[in-house]
Formats: sequence, structure tokens, C-alpha cells
Amino acid sequence: MSNDRVFAMKFSKVYPLYVQKAERKQRTKDEVDQVIRWLTGYDQAGLERQIELETDFTSFFAQAPAFNPNSTLITGVVCGVRVEAVEDPLMQKIRYLDKLIDELAKGKAMTKILRH
Repeated sequence: MSNDRVFAMKFSKVYPLYVQKAERKQRTKDEVDQVIRWLTGYDQAGLERQIELETDFTSFFAQAPAFNPNSTLITGVVCGVRVEAVEDPLMQKIRYLDKLIDELAKGKAMTKILRH
């Protein structure tokens, strides 16, 4: 899938997939939300508003109140791609989020996921 197609995807369409992935591994929607809020700086109301507005990934990340500076500590492979090596800044943010959701689903402790 091209970057442009990924960037145009509605966050509201992908969000339930993040929740389903986490819940299949006995994690919760609240934990998914916590991870997203940590990464983007949205508060819960802002996150829910982005979902309701059916914002695409480009706008979702462009409007993020405060992208977490510790996001650069997120490393590893997701979908066969090393996240720290992704050159496009928007795609890298999307991959960071994917990686955090993967870590959540794999049972990693929240303190490690949030790079405390």
C-alpha cells in the first residue's frame, strides 16, 4: 500500500482494529487510549473527537497537541520495517503507534511501553 493511501486512511477505521488486537490479548480499550494519548498528547475528549470527526492519519498527527519527545526511544520492527529507520516523518509516527500497540498486545508492562 502506498504512503498516500495510508496517510488518507481514517483513524476511526483503524482505531477499532487497535482495540481488537489489544483485547484479544487481554488488554483493554483504556490501555490503547492511554498509549495513544501518551504518544500524541491528545486528552481523552480530544481523542474521541478525532474518532468522531473521522480524521485521516495526516490530520490526526498534524493536529496532535504534543507529540511525545520520548517517541524516539521507540525501536524495533513492525510489519517488517524497523521503525527508527523510517524516513518519512508521518509514516514514522504511524509506525510508532503500530509498534506501541504491538507491545501492548504482547503483554509488555505499561511502564515499558510508555518509556518511563
